Amino acid sequence: MLCDDSLSAAAMSSQNTSSSTWDVLVGGNSTPAPTFQFELEPVAVSVNPWDIVLCVTGTLMSCENALVLALIMYTPTLKAPMFVLIGSLAFADLLAGLGLIVNFTITYIFDTGFVTLLSAGLLITAFSASVLNILAITVDRYLSLYNALTYHTERTVIFTIVTLVLIWVTSITLGALPIMGWNCLGDEATCSICAPIDKNHAAALAVTFLFVFALILQLYLQICKIAFRHAQQIAVQQQFMNASHSTSTTKGVSTLSTILGTFALCWIPFALYSLVADIGYPRVYTYVTALPAICHSMINPVMYAFRNPDVQKSMRLACCCVSSNFSLRPRTPSDV
Repeated sequence: MLCDDSLSAAAMSSQNTSSSTWDVLVGGNSTPAPTFQFELEPVAVSVNPWDIVLCVTGTLMSCENALVLALIMYTPTLKAPMFVLIGSLAFADLLAGLGLIVNFTITYIFDTGFVTLLSAGLLITAFSASVLNILAITVDRYLSLYNALTYHTERTVIFTIVTLVLIWVTSITLGALPIMGWNCLGDEATCSICAPIDKNHAAALAVTFLFVFALILQLYLQICKIAFRHAQQIAVQQQFMNASHSTSTTKGVSTLSTILGTFALCWIPFALYSLVADIGYPRVYTYVTALPAICHSMINPVMYAFRNPDVQKSMRLACCCVSSNFSLRPRTPSDV
């Protein structure tokens, strides 16, 4: 009871003190003191599971492509134009992975208009550069077969640098369009499935991708024709075709079909959906179509880098060096 009385007295004293303080502020006792009620409610931020999946995918993409870049940069034998293009592709996919991580951070921490536009521009730049680098690698493979005798003399360093400059200038220009006004921050009704990109920008990107895919498809068809033509010429010269040569030709065509088929399955659904859908469509459809396109940047290192014998040799040497350095390091008392 004493405790209750003391608490009641303290509460009345606190109320009187607050009232007198308010009277001083308003300049007298004639005006009754208002009563303020503060309700503190916890702010709960619900994280979309799909965004978590995209963030984890971006982390894996970054690590995988960083390994490819490290192998190419620190291996003296991997300096041919083909490996420079593969390195550029790995750098683009690395940026795409970092862009997904940045986008996740911005969505749930720094959700402001300008920063969102920067994040969208980074993702557009990275994925555009990834697709254009695949086109450049396809052109390089076509030239290596079409001009097999003069390929190494024509593929100079300057030509490769010019190709890379064109790829990245085009990609950066496409990525800068949202910041330059191609966005839907002023009118949400014009948003595409990937806000804050508006529908016109998304449609332009989708049409550009389909055009690039048509070029890649045509180049791969020409590569297959040249490969079969070379096989027939060898068969005529030798009066028969070796089983090993026939197997290698079939394997090469199968590999090209796998690369092209994977590229089409990953990107075409998202490109077509971007043409017909808008922000009013269910978000789950956007995630379902966008995730395969994003995961294609995880497949690129396997398709273009890790399957290459020179890259595999470089990886084995790197692993051997790491293991030998680990086994030959001096033992310390803490190791015992």
